[in-house]
Amino acid sequence: MKRKLIAAALAAATSVVLVSCQRSTPEDATSAAPASTPAPAPATAPASETPKPAPTDLEQLAQRLVTQSAAVKEGEIVYITGRTQDAELLENIAVNVRKLGARPIIEYGSDRLSKRLFFDVPEQYDAQPDEIGLELAKVVDATISLDNNMTQNLFEGADPKRTATRGKANEPVVQAFLKNNIRTIEVGNDLYPTPWRAERYGMTLDALSNTFWNGVNLDYSELQTRGAQIKAALAGGNEVHITNPNGTDLKVRVQGRPVLVSDGIVSADDIKQGGAAVSVFLPAGEVYTTPVPGTAEGKVVQTRTFFRGKQVDNLTLTFVGGKATSMAGSGPGYADLKAQYDAVDDARKDLFGFVDLGINPNVTLPANSTVGTWVPAGAVTVGTGVNTWAGGDNSVPYGLTLFLPGSTVMLDGKAIVENGVLKL
Repeated sequence: MKRKLIAAALAAATSVVLVSCQRSTPEDATSAAPASTPAPAPATAPASETPKPAPTDLEQLAQRLVTQSAAVKEGEIVYITGRTQDAELLENIAVNVRKLGARPIIEYGSDRLSKRLFFDVPEQYDAQPDEIGLELAKVVDATISLDNNMTQNLFEGADPKRTATRGKANEPVVQAFLKNNIRTIEVGNDLYPTPWRAERYGMTLDALSNTFWNGVNLDYSELQTRGAQIKAALAGGNEVHITNPNGTDLKVRVQGRPVLVSDGIVSADDIKQGGAAVSVFLPAGEVYTTPVPGTAEGKVVQTRTFFRGKQVDNLTLTFVGGKATSMAGSGPGYADLKAQYDAVDDARKDLFGFVDLGINPNVTLPANSTVGTWVPAGAVTVGTGVNTWAGGDNSVPYGLTLFLPGSTVMLDGKAIVENGVLKL
């Protein structure tokens, strides 16, 4: 339940998507229409990509998701969502939920449905409160969702103002799920194997598929140990200094801020803490924290990202007093990205949001990849806007996520990541 608020607003399948979405991924947080777009005709089904069979035991995975990751107990209600192409895994999850004496609610979606629910629903309903999502937040104990969209430019032509309106209307649902300590397991984490994602990372589809499933199937006890070590270091530190050969040079204080770990398991301690601590993102392997307000200073440069499938180069944010004060970039997707950013009329979008460190040794990208992701050991990610998923209090339904592969991170003058290599 993390980074995908804008996708949730776009799909507006309300509860279908919102209960599994808190944080923004690059494709979602920067994925709207050009600044001026003619009113689109009713949507047709997008071109879909047929996924290859997963090289893993889906029954065993379902059991792990239910018993270990989500810690499902007898009498609970578990909400399961995903796309039809993963029906076998979704149904295996539902069966394993019921085998524990819990009750599954399983709901299928599709790229076609998500697209139609945006383009074919009149604008007058964009601000309509999501009453179903709010009711679900009262009864659901856990959610397990598969982030398996197959189309990278699904909402090409979407009006930025409409996506911003939908995000604002859906913000209370995300807050309700956090407040009610609903355990949330997401499978995907910007690594779900698709041809377009493999091309983006400079990998074959088979290589990405193996990387994804190896990351999902990592021994979670190893991640727990590693995550606890890095959490302790961050919790005892004060100033984080991030640099990168691309020009990134940012300092931010983290002293006294909560530090959370996505290690694949919602533990008893996580349940006791509640809120953002009961979310797991698979492949797992992240340690993250939020800033002391007003302390972020410097510049962040993301060498390459994508917006609705369009390349954005050297996306640059300058921070003064904890706020993004300027944005620059180039490439065919930059103007559209900026249009979406400008359409969000909420000053909270400018606030520096989080620092995230990847710790999963089973997830690796090619050394020459300029497009990063969350979980490889030594990965560095920062962002603006929404940070409730990371233990912060900014619930604005928008965020920019910037991956910084190859970065160096100094904690109070000591290297904890050096040139993309985790040193702890």
